[in-house]
Amino acid sequence: MTTADAKIAELKLELPPAPKAMGVYKPIVIVGNLAYVSGHGPLKSDSSLYVGRVGSEVDQQAGFIAARQTGLAILATLRTNLGSLDRVKRVVKTLGMVNSVPEFDKHPAVINGCSELWRDVWGPDNGVGARSAVGMGSLPGNITVEIEAIFELES
Repeated sequence: MTTADAKIAELKLELPPAPKAMGVYKPIVIVGNLAYVSGHGPLKSDSSLYVGRVGSEVDQQAGFIAARQTGLAILATLRTNLGSLDRVKRVVKTLGMVNSVPEFDKHPAVINGCSELWRDVWGPDNGVGARSAVGMGSLPGNITVEIEAIFELES
């Protein structure tokens, strides 16, 4: 069985630097065997962000790419704080927020960028959890998406 860390290498994924907290919160809080990851934005390896409102400034595909990049940023936070992605047993819950115009209604298709990434890393059982995908009138700094998640950790 391929481990999550090995899968990252196999898929040739580049994780950005783990983002630092930009306010009064912790990027990750561990309670028992659950890791609660605060909302992350689409942080690139060069520390820039994907920005733009889906449906006006960027299209659905750009939103998908931003969601995938946000998933990579969350993986970076997990690896930095846990030491290894292999400590993650499964994805429990994902909340994806899409910066979009009121008429845009394909939020789940955008957040699939993150969900498909995690499925590819942890597999179709452990990499797919409960999920909500919603539209927002705005997000901080005009980022395209923000995603938070809960992960179950190995005992």
